[in-house]
Amino acid sequence: MRRHDMDWLRVIVFGLLIFYHVGMFFVPWGWHIKNDIIYPNARWPMLFVNQWRLPILFVISGMGTFYALSRRTAGQFAKERFIRLFIPLVFGMFVVVPPQIYFERLDNSQINPGYFDFWPSQLFANGVYPEGNFSWHHLWFLPYLLLFSLVLLPVFLYLRSYPNAGILNLMRKWASQPFGLFWLVIPLYAWESLVEPFFESTHALIGDWFNLVNYGTLFFYGFLLISVEDVFWATVEKNRRKYLYIGLVSFSLLLGIRLLFDDSTLVHFTEAIFKVVNLWAWILVLFGYAAAYLNRPSAQLSYANEAVYPFYILHQTITIAIGFYLMHLDWGFWPKFGLMVVGTFGLSWLIYEFLIRRWKWVRPLFGLKEKE
Repeated sequence: MRRHDMDWLRVIVFGLLIFYHVGMFFVPWGWHIKNDIIYPNARWPMLFVNQWRLPILFVISGMGTFYALSRRTAGQFAKERFIRLFIPLVFGMFVVVPPQIYFERLDNSQINPGYFDFWPSQLFANGVYPEGNFSWHHLWFLPYLLLFSLVLLPVFLYLRSYPNAGILNLMRKWASQPFGLFWLVIPLYAWESLVEPFFESTHALIGDWFNLVNYGTLFFYGFLLISVEDVFWATVEKNRRKYLYIGLVSFSLLLGIRLLFDDSTLVHFTEAIFKVVNLWAWILVLFGYAAAYLNRPSAQLSYANEAVYPFYILHQTITIAIGFYLMHLDWGFWPKFGLMVVGTFGLSWLIYEFLIRRWKWVRPLFGLKEKE
């Protein structure tokens, strides 16, 4: 039986994604369009969130794969993954993402105004983004998830058939100990310290080796952890406060290193330790507190759990569109930030409620099952 706390975490973390992408409009980090005034201090809460936001989504996705596969054959699972991930990806690349590129090109004076002069005639101009105009942008999560699901499918089928396999017995042993699950940071540290420096994060799938091995490992961890859920949930709920302390200390040390020391080989290997311990501690914190307080059904959860996928697909296009018309206004940070957050949530909800949710032929384009 799927746990309600997992669904709540999925909804909450995807909700944070809207706040995060609105924040990208204001901070020094590179993004598609930028506010006229940059607010460097806004990056600190974003730095805290981005340490664990994507990792926990891949862990949750691995957990969801366990449940999806438990009710399907391998062929049925592969077909379901294709329908729910590949179809929304293609639709998004042709319909949802192009306005983001249009506003970016317009801001850089690379094209003339008029969206339908841009789409579709210039969609394939000069190849793929950033040189060209064809991209999956924020939807990169979908092809990575599809790849992990299909590549790891034989391993998952084996583990499903042999619940006492050695790796599951080891995982059960670690999960029964308060700090046993921290053994899992060792592969994450190897990727962070030895792979990340040589492969820039591109989200382009091809050649994006750090993200492939790092997020693929976290996805695999999700499947392993939910395979031993009889001990996992009890351990994280009981020890959630200990993990919280570890998270607070490790993030403080990570922040201190970045503020006080220049880049060097020693600093890199030291920072990598605190980074992976930090992200894993916060993942366990979130699972622990969710198990304690969120593992209960509600009508709000049922509605949000279906809406979260369309919101994810739509939100960045809406955020960029709103930001484009606000970027040159002399309003200050909070009025712009508030309007972009409310506008992104509000317009995403209107599109979901009155177009996507109610029309059976639209639902599959956003990864939703047809209504019975």
